[in-house]
Amino acid sequence: MPNDSRTSEVGKDQVDNFRAKNQRNINAYLAVVADKGLCSDKDKLQSQLNFLYGDVDFRHKTVLDIGGGSGIHSYYAACCGAKEVICLEPEAAGCSKEMRNQFEELGMILKYDNIIIKAIRFQDFKCESNKYDIIILHDSINHLDEHACINLLQAKGAKLVYREIFARINSLAAEGAHLVICDCSRYNFFAALRLRNPFDPGIEWHKHHAPEIWANMLGEEGFVNPVIKWSSPNVFGSWGRKLLGNRHMAYFFTSHFCLTMEKRSS
Repeated sequence: MPNDSRTSEVGKDQVDNFRAKNQRNINAYLAVVADKGLCSDKDKLQSQLNFLYGDVDFRHKTVLDIGGGSGIHSYYAACCGAKEVICLEPEAAGCSKEMRNQFEELGMILKYDNIIIKAIRFQDFKCESNKYDIIILHDSINHLDEHACINLLQAKGAKLVYREIFARINSLAAEGAHLVICDCSRYNFFAALRLRNPFDPGIEWHKHHAPEIWANMLGEEGFVNPVIKWSSPNVFGSWGRKLLGNRHMAYFFTSHFCLTMEKRSS
């Protein structure tokens, strides 16, 4: 049976009803994340999560969060009913272990026992039997192999590196699995003028690509039905996403997008 992690209209109503009943848990999650300083405002975080996962049904699903950082998205998946969540974050093995500490602090407070963090790269992840219903790459797709990402459009070898990564993602995805990818496109007003972006000064534009590049490559490896949404900086909240959440306006902010696809059913 195909995975139904991207909801139909009827299914979306069921997900919305579940989230409404589960709002106490979601509120507790938002309060903890804000208290730990992992977001600037819990209402804006809620708006962002609704934007990213509003049509994703996490209930009873297995989730792989690649490059999951301190676990914000992993714990949200658990909060929304995921059966099992694996978070891969290689920086959690660093000397300071700050991300792992943050992850574990969230776990001690939220008390979910179905989330595991692994301090390894995706390429080193050994999965014995599981297939994942939902795979998340939130601001991490360009970090899977930064050298290959930088040279993706010029070097065949770099493209081969990413094709192998995407083939591996496909092999770990359940039939009909839902893929959620977020990143910034390199096509941006400030990048074109060679200026530091005031909304996110740390963006290194040469390490990013347009969502269509990723969608085309993933399509070659068995993922279909690409949907691209554009976001605005969190400071503008939900109204900002309604008014500014399109390709043309995103160009003047951070060019941040959310690409969703599904694994092709056999």
